[in-house]
Amino acid sequence: MAKQRVTRKRAATAASKTLSRKSAGAKSKTAGGSALSQRKAPNKVTSGKAASASSQVLCDGRTSKASKSAAGSALSQRTIKSSKKAGTVSRRTVRKVLRKR
Repeated sequence: MAKQRVTRKRAATAASKTLSRKSAGAKSKTAGGSALSQRKAPNKVTSGKAASASSQVLCDGRTSKASKSAAGSALSQRTIKSSKKAGTVSRRTVRKVLRKR
């Protein structure tokens, strides 16, 4: 069964801005690239390396809003392979984590 999540236009725009910004860090660019590569590809999922970078971008207070938007999109498309939690991370969970910070 194919995953039905793709990066929306708003998050893809944020990812594009992150990738074109010279001052963006490597982790922000990794997360942005992952989000942008999934723009119209419902069968792609975020890799472990990109998910880890996305998580670190979301936790870092110095990153821009565009970088966090791209990272949230990439992280929400990560497939969980645990036996207890099968599926993807919900966008609601990502928003909840962002509100706590």
